[in-house]
Amino acid sequence: MVNAQGAVRRLDKTRRTVMLSLFSAIIIVLAFTPLGSIPVGPIDATTIHIPVIVGAILLGPWDGLFLGGVMGIVSLVHNTVMPLPTSFVFSPFLPFGSWKSAVIAIVPRMLIGLVAALVFRLVSRWDKTKLGAGIAAGLAGSITNTVFVLGGIYWLFGDLYAAKMNLAVSTIGKVLMGVVVTNGVPEAIVAAIISTAVAKALFSASKRLH
Repeated sequence: MVNAQGAVRRLDKTRRTVMLSLFSAIIIVLAFTPLGSIPVGPIDATTIHIPVIVGAILLGPWDGLFLGGVMGIVSLVHNTVMPLPTSFVFSPFLPFGSWKSAVIAIVPRMLIGLVAALVFRLVSRWDKTKLGAGIAAGLAGSITNTVFVLGGIYWLFGDLYAAKMNLAVSTIGKVLMGVVVTNGVPEAIVAAIISTAVAKALFSASKRLH
């Protein structure tokens, strides 16, 4: 009996490691290819955070934190090797960048996984179908990313970001809020739909394997 339980634990650990590796690989692929965004009307909705949300739903908050950390590090690297005029807010290795850049790149992304997992667990107490829980987790994870990244830019780099964007400092708050509405909302909806569908499919596959 003890040996059987040990074998089950090893199998579960192996599956967890495989899933973490798979989701991490997907994050990297999305970050460095056009697959990382989906056209939604006039804007492109980012999808890089979706593997973090799905992984958090399936594996829990600690693994969600890990996958969010992977996304944050990938974002830091991407902005370092393929910089845009405002990439300094995500990379401490660029001119005008600092330790605050690493905070913006990594911490909000770690919170994606943590928030998504906790919201999923909370809503699942009343939603036995897991459908509403998946939608809520997708929305919460995506909104967390948008709010904390843009909030971090505003509080830590507001003046410099405004200068790089040729904006008046007094307008930077309104501009970032506009990004929340025009990009953040569509991204949250896309994340909720895709995350729920993928997580539901993986849950079903997992049950068949058991």
